[in-house]
Amino acid sequence: MIRMFLAHAATSLARLSSTRVFFCLLLCIPPAWTACPQSCQCTDHSGAVAVLCSSKHLDEIPKDIPKDAVFVKLDANKITQIPNNAFKHLNHLEELDLSRNAIEKIDMAAFRGVADGLRTLDLSNNLIQSIPKEALVKLNAKIRLSNNPWHCECSLQEVLWEVKLDPESVNEITCQTSVREEYVGKPLIQVLDSGVNFCNIHQKTTDVAMFITMFGWFTMVITYVVYYVRHNQEDARKHLEYLKSLPSTQVPKETITTVL
Repeated sequence: MIRMFLAHAATSLARLSSTRVFFCLLLCIPPAWTACPQSCQCTDHSGAVAVLCSSKHLDEIPKDIPKDAVFVKLDANKITQIPNNAFKHLNHLEELDLSRNAIEKIDMAAFRGVADGLRTLDLSNNLIQSIPKEALVKLNAKIRLSNNPWHCECSLQEVLWEVKLDPESVNEITCQTSVREEYVGKPLIQVLDSGVNFCNIHQKTTDVAMFITMFGWFTMVITYVVYYVRHNQEDARKHLEYLKSLPSTQVPKETITTVL
């Protein structure tokens, strides 16, 4: 009887311990998305995790954004660069807002890992002058590039050919500088629609530069040959005069003829 009581008590204690461990796991271990970046706010609406970091004086992309984040707002900060693999761990990311920062540089693999699911990417109102085509071409997202100090040339034209631009802001992509002065201040789409091809301009500029370089080298070679010939003629003349000036030596006619 005592043995049965002890066995029952042991079983009850084991169940109680298991229950306590279960509740401890639920209450003591926070869900993954609660690992929110410092000074940011994270919310969960029906499983869609939103990370809100707007106007938080951030100068770089937070490295501890929850892996299950769906919406990330990093607008109105002081971010200057988007490095390679900045969002690689965010496999569920659908919307990314990087507008109203001070972004000047975007690395080639900046958005690697989010290409498939990303639907919206906002890079408007930054300090971007150029962007590598490789950074955007694999994205299926609708991209906003408006209100940046763009330098209009071949590489930017190739970017616009490859990416899916936000139609509402496409006319706000303006040439602040350009390979041709007459396009400064004009919407890039308007310039391209007029038939301008910056890649052809770039090719012509390269051809002209190559021609000038080759002409310069050719001129240097000709100048050197002329100098060399004249220098040898002068040396030959001086040598002949020296031979004539020798009082005790008669200069053979064959030598004079050879020198001449």
